[in-house]
Amino acid sequence: MGNIKKIQMKLTQYSKGGGCGCKIAPAVLSAILATNQVGPQNNIPNLLVGNDRRDDAAVYQINETTAMISTTDFFMPIVDDPFAFGQIAAANAISDVYAMGGKPIFALAVLGWPLAILPASVAAQVMEGARHTCATAGIVIAGGHSIDSQDPIFGLVVNGLVAIENLKRNDNAKAGDCLLITKPLGVGILATAQKKGVLLEHDLALLTKQLTTINKVGEALGKVKGVHAMTDVTGFGLIGHLTEMMEGSQLTARLSYSKIPTIPAAKKYLIQKTIPGATARNWEATFEGIELEASIDVKEASYLLADPQTNGGLLIAVDPGALVEVQKILQAVGIENTDPIGICETASNKKIVIKP
Repeated sequence: MGNIKKIQMKLTQYSKGGGCGCKIAPAVLSAILATNQVGPQNNIPNLLVGNDRRDDAAVYQINETTAMISTTDFFMPIVDDPFAFGQIAAANAISDVYAMGGKPIFALAVLGWPLAILPASVAAQVMEGARHTCATAGIVIAGGHSIDSQDPIFGLVVNGLVAIENLKRNDNAKAGDCLLITKPLGVGILATAQKKGVLLEHDLALLTKQLTTINKVGEALGKVKGVHAMTDVTGFGLIGHLTEMMEGSQLTARLSYSKIPTIPAAKKYLIQKTIPGATARNWEATFEGIELEASIDVKEASYLLADPQTNGGLLIAVDPGALVEVQKILQAVGIENTDPIGICETASNKKIVIKP
């Protein structure tokens, strides 16, 4: 960490929400965007993806073959350690570029800091963590903006490039596609356990490792023609982001509940009621479009599937003919979750059908 003096602080005590659990509820966000449209975005021909689509980033065509990806993500602390908070916030923001098959090129920092209660040296640790993650992604923080705020807030604006033919959106899945997710669910549950002071040390290490691991494999997946759609699972949980994918693609997803990877310790902490506040609203926003077979524990499913993820895994819709190629790419970078969790089908009256 260079010359920065490390100060022990429990950042989550200053956080009303943590990580992507800070997101505004899906229904409220839709209302905000619906009432603030400045004009039809299809009047801007080079804007390939704008906020009229519920995708991970904006995409602007800059020449015949290349487009720029631009995104921003910021939130309040999800872990107590400032350096780790910076790593996580940076990884989460960069992930949006990878989720669209792109390559990040540089970042800008967004910092809100309560200087009256938290010293600037702690913010410096946050920045150092972010620089560390950016270096892993091969980019630098080239500038940014900071304010004195009531709550500690940090994130990045990230710009990237993508060959237009490799651009992956979240609304282009095809019937018959296999669905994969590259990280297990449950980080929201474990992060809440930390905030409540009940998270065990070895589970904290597992949580931090998952939260700080960047989704760099998305750049390689962008070059696979058989990957039809991709997004990263964040604050709306698996169920929310899969619903967006199915609505945009006009399909229904059929999942196998037993195939969905979860952090083993998550169920242990569920017994202790360490449930993020955003979980219930995520489930409420989607449950009418979900069909659960009778043998599935509805309460457990609602807690796991709607658990708000921070820097979650990539959700991938891939042609069965390209599945082995995708699995080899994932395995080559150490990703263990390479088995399909379900398939895409012709649209029915439900967006997602879940069997045991």
